Amino acid sequence: MSIDKIQEEIVEEFALFDDWMQKYEYLIELGKSLPLIDEQYKIDDNIIKGCQSRVWLHADIEGNKVVYTADSDAILTKGLIALMIRTLSDQKPDDIVNADMSFIDQIGLKEHLSPTRANGLLSMIKQMKFYALAMQAKDQF
Repeated sequence: MSIDKIQEEIVEEFALFDDWMQKYEYLIELGKSLPLIDEQYKIDDNIIKGCQSRVWLHADIEGNKVVYTADSDAILTKGLIALMIRTLSDQKPDDIVNADMSFIDQIGLKEHLSPTRANGLLSMIKQMKFYALAMQAKDQF
């Protein structure tokens, strides 16, 4: 499924909730369903800089697609990274690098997060795109 299609699905899912408390609860549930990162990748080098809580992110290339795994020590942040993984994992590096991530604004996520969490979210996206860019470059050599 394309990144745009996944984003559309997420926007539709968030539209089902009446208020932000329900949306936060949904994010927490998403975090609980996050496939756990292998313990060997829970190292300082894989911690996303700019996040208030600790978020570990690992990227692998499988075939011609980038597959991410992650974990966080905070339940809401775990939900945020789960949302990003759902959107960007198992996609081609080019598609990840060029993804507009417009669903974040469409569901009102940035404005309903604390400034530090919003910055952390941007750091997650930046790191995921950085990994994709690195894998994209590796393919060209």
